[in-house]
Amino acid sequence: MSAEAKRKATSVLARRLGVVLGAVGLAAPLTVAIGGSAQAAAPACTTRTGPYQKEAEKFLGRPVDGRQSAADCRAVQSYQTRNGIRPNIGYAGPVTWAAMQAESTRRDPDADGKCPVNKGRVACVDLSRQISWIQDGKAVKFGPVPVRTGRKGHVTRTGAKKIYWRSVDHWSTLYNVRMPYAQFFDGGEAFHAIAGSVWSPPGSHGCVNMRTGDAKTYWSMLHNGDNVFVYGRKPGT
Repeated sequence: MSAEAKRKATSVLARRLGVVLGAVGLAAPLTVAIGGSAQAAAPACTTRTGPYQKEAEKFLGRPVDGRQSAADCRAVQSYQTRNGIRPNIGYAGPVTWAAMQAESTRRDPDADGKCPVNKGRVACVDLSRQISWIQDGKAVKFGPVPVRTGRKGHVTRTGAKKIYWRSVDHWSTLYNVRMPYAQFFDGGEAFHAIAGSVWSPPGSHGCVNMRTGDAKTYWSMLHNGDNVFVYGRKPGT
C-alpha cells in the first residue's frame, strides 16, 4: 500500500473512531443522570401500621381506619420527605406525629394555658409536644417550631427561667461540638442550632436543639433577661 493510501485509510479510521467516541460521550451523561435519579428515589414504603396511624390519617385528610394502606404510606412518606424526617418510609411513628403536632398547633400553641404568657415576652418550650414558640401577651410572635430536647437521663429541666448568657458561635468544650446561636437559660442548657435533624433520636443532653433558621430568629428576638418557661415531659423520658 502506498504512503498516500495509508494516510487516507488512517484518516477514515480516525473519523469513524471519533463518531463512536462522540456517541459514547453523549450517552455517558444520560447513564449518570439515570443512576443519580435512581439513587435519589424514595425508599420503599413500609406495610407496618404505626402507633400514630389514625392521627396521621386525620392530619393528612386520609380515610381514618387506623390501618396502613399503600395510599396512606405514600401520603405519610411525602410528608416526611418534605419535612426532612428520616427514615422516610411512610411509618406513622412518634417523630412524624410530633412534627404534625407542631404544624397543627401553629395558630394557638398555648390553647391549654400551660405557659405563663401574661408576663411579657416569653419563650415557651413544651416538652410533651417537642415544640417551642415566642409569645408576648396574647400574640404569638414566632413559631411554634419543632425542637429536640433532652434524652432519657439528660432531660431538659422544667420551670421558669431567664436567658443569662448568649454566644453566637459557641463551641462546647464538654461535647466538642458547635452550638450556633446559643442562648443559655439554665446552667448548661440553651437554645441553639444543630447541623442534623431536630427529629433525630434520642435527643440532646438537656439543650433545646433547633433548626438553624429558627435558632437565628430566636437570637434576633430574645435578649439577656428574657423569660423562658419549660413544661411537660418528653415522650420516652
